[in-house]
Amino acid sequence: MAGAAISLSAVPDPVFSQAMVGPGAAIDPAREPGHALAPISGRIVKLHPHAYVIEAPDGRGVLVHLGIDTVQLKGAGFEPLVAEGDPVRAGQPVVSWNPADVEAGGRSPICPVVALDTPASAVLRVAAGPVHAGDELFQWD
Repeated sequence: MAGAAISLSAVPDPVFSQAMVGPGAAIDPAREPGHALAPISGRIVKLHPHAYVIEAPDGRGVLVHLGIDTVQLKGAGFEPLVAEGDPVRAGQPVVSWNPADVEAGGRSPICPVVALDTPASAVLRVAAGPVHAGDELFQWD
């Protein structure tokens, strides 16, 4: 999604900012309606309205979490565009949402994108600053 790539350490949730889930990056999204895209090609192995995990053919998984504490919204404001088990290609829309609505409800719209089950040393060239939908956030060695 479009916005600003920021360090996971700047995410206002210790589970992400302390990399308890794994290393990666986050996006402070543009405050406009849009789509969260698949960061990698693979299969949707877990799908909630506010978060999803994609597993690549090589077994690597990436978690995308739309906003902080958005599980409390119980799906309101999020429209999944795929289903669990579906194949997706990198850049494909996965969820439709509006970060401005999340923020207006008192929650952070910042979106962690996390490499699962990998050491921090395996995540390289982490993006910082402005990003467009589909831009690379990090490389995974």
